[in-house]
Amino acid sequence: MSLTIEDVAKVAILARLRVSPDELQMFTGQLNSIMDYVNQLQELETEGVEPLAHGVEVRNVFRDDVRGEALPREAALSNAPKRNQDSFLVPAVLE
Repeated sequence: MSLTIEDVAKVAILARLRVSPDELQMFTGQLNSIMDYVNQLQELETEGVEPLAHGVEVRNVFRDDVRGEALPREAALSNAPKRNQDSFLVPAVLE
């Protein structure tokens, strides 16, 4: 399947993109290259191949959640743009 400039222009309109005639020409060539590659991939025999999300096993390694020393209040508030003695001061967001 080969895309025409008209096909690419229609997709650009649907995507609400403004593209110049030069860009249309360039994008048509690029998208046709992508389509050719997809067609090559579709020719591969994949019968009996298990679908994978990753080529290698990926597993998260989590450390134990251990309670540590609390940050001193003065250190926690040291970079606050606005604060009072005990807490951060932020603008009200309630109406």
